[in-house]
Amino acid sequence: MELFPEFQVIIVPGLHNSGPGHWQTRWQQRHSEFVRVRQDDWDHPYLPAWSARLDQLRRADPRPVLLIAHSFGCLTAAHSIARDSRGVAGALLVAPADPDKFGVVHLLPALALDCPTIMVSSANDPWMTAGKAALWARRWGSELIEAGPLGHINAESGLGDWQNGLDYLHDLAELAHNTSLAIST
Repeated sequence: MELFPEFQVIIVPGLHNSGPGHWQTRWQQRHSEFVRVRQDDWDHPYLPAWSARLDQLRRADPRPVLLIAHSFGCLTAAHSIARDSRGVAGALLVAPADPDKFGVVHLLPALALDCPTIMVSSANDPWMTAGKAALWARRWGSELIEAGPLGHINAESGLGDWQNGLDYLHDLAELAHNTSLAIST
């Protein structure tokens, strides 16, 4: 049984494609209807190419899209949404990478994204300080959830299937559903 049959759910990994112990991979194993964006080079992120690949996958299904992004995947999702938000119902942005570390600040939106977003940050994330995560959450109009000291919220964080994250995804799906109802009335 599909978790969110009304949505196309796309996993947007960061560097190295979120390995076998990563919560994104574990979620996809549990929910075979989730699709994963595939990049040509997982070791050398190039934001325009990664975003274009996500755009292709978004267009492959007519249903509204929920994005589940991690690290550089959050930057990919934000870039894709900012270029064309049509069809994106919402995005879960987990432990975004610091755009300054990749030299892509100029490619990212400085204003609110045109869909509901929830950003989950960690107090001790080596890829983005909590203060910078809060800054990007404000810029993008994201609901910010500070999850405590969870490192980069990846396999090394020991989260297993990360039930709290699934709860955030359910919250996002409900928010996206309610937003689409409000728009259509």
